[in-house]
Amino acid sequence: MSHDNKTVNKIINEIEKVKAIEAYARQIAPLSEEEVAKLDHAAFNANASLEGQAERLKFLEDKKISFDYVTGNKKFSEPELLKGNIENFIGMAQVPIGLAGPLLVNGTYALGDFFVPLATTEGALVASYNRGMKACRRSGGISSVCLYEGIQRCPFFKFDNIGTVGIFLKWIHQHIDNFHEIVSKTSQFAKLNDVQTNIEGNSVILTFEYSTGDAAGQNMVTICTDQICKFILSTFPVTPSEWYIESNYAGDKKATSLSFTRARGKKVTAEIVLPRKIVESVLKTTPEKIVKYWVSSTLAVIQSGAIGAQGHVANGLAALFIACGQDVACISESSIGLTRMETNLNGDLYVSLTLPSLIVGTVGGGTALPTQNECLEMLGCAGLGKAKKFAEICCAVALAGEISIAAAMTADHFTRSHKKLGRKK
Repeated sequence: MSHDNKTVNKIINEIEKVKAIEAYARQIAPLSEEEVAKLDHAAFNANASLEGQAERLKFLEDKKISFDYVTGNKKFSEPELLKGNIENFIGMAQVPIGLAGPLLVNGTYALGDFFVPLATTEGALVASYNRGMKACRRSGGISSVCLYEGIQRCPFFKFDNIGTVGIFLKWIHQHIDNFHEIVSKTSQFAKLNDVQTNIEGNSVILTFEYSTGDAAGQNMVTICTDQICKFILSTFPVTPSEWYIESNYAGDKKATSLSFTRARGKKVTAEIVLPRKIVESVLKTTPEKIVKYWVSSTLAVIQSGAIGAQGHVANGLAALFIACGQDVACISESSIGLTRMETNLNGDLYVSLTLPSLIVGTVGGGTALPTQNECLEMLGCAGLGKAKKFAEICCAVALAGEISIAAAMTADHFTRSHKKLGRKK
């Protein structure tokens, strides 16, 4: 997506309320080899046994990370707390959570090592992401930046003819200040960023774009937009023949090309340079082989008609979403991305990943439920002021997975790893 000069200046001014762009550039730079050498490289036990599980929990406990609900030491016994999350509750779907990391992130909000909880039933997934994280950490960490945020609701209005639509749009843009006032009275956290229009004959779609603080925000923007629409219906002199709170244009829970013309949720980009020696020693392949695979796989995914071009972003994000109480159906748009791989002048491997539609939050939804809150706490991402940090971690996790799967394909490890880790004996 691109922005006009006014929007770019607004984004820069918001960023520099905290610190200068130049200071952020130094902050997100990868660690040097000397700094990487000084990191704690103690590894946790990867054994599948009961003893291995106990040692992993002890490893996390020593780092002040506890899981009373995840481990079953505490039992959830207050179903009334699930009101707003589920109806007709009967019990829990127990999805196993694996440990990956540490993931070293150099972000504007996420800084340092993170141990990552991944909830999945797919064998080999956690091991693959863990390997990617290891290679990235030894390379100085992943630079990850949350660039922009916005969440949309797109109501539909139909009139008798296109002339009335023109009068309607003139009226709409004369009342933008009223819309801002309505939003401020309706929600403590939502802010109306923009109103866009899309005309088709005698109908028009209005796109209301909001920022929603640390909530993913789908419910928040629905309620705010409904209040705006009620104001429109009661004030505009012509009653529409049809209107709906959502036209199915917003991209909610579906993959659409609009992800590349605007941000939906948070737009995040991440990058890393992996030295040749790390690619060879950890990933068991070469930068050249990985880049050749990326070129061929990108050509193939274009032929398939996919929106975006990436390997398996949905794998890591879905596992992280389940563990951390996110709306898993939003993987539909969140996993749209662009992965790029190339060798630099030194013969090292450069990899970047951009996610333009990452729908995440650290308050609301399922984030306050016991096991989900524990997993967010594990990442230091529970509660207010943490959504952008969590978004940067999400993109870094996905990038590590892209690197690992590309390496596995080029080294002919993909089938072997799934035979070893993805099947019951």
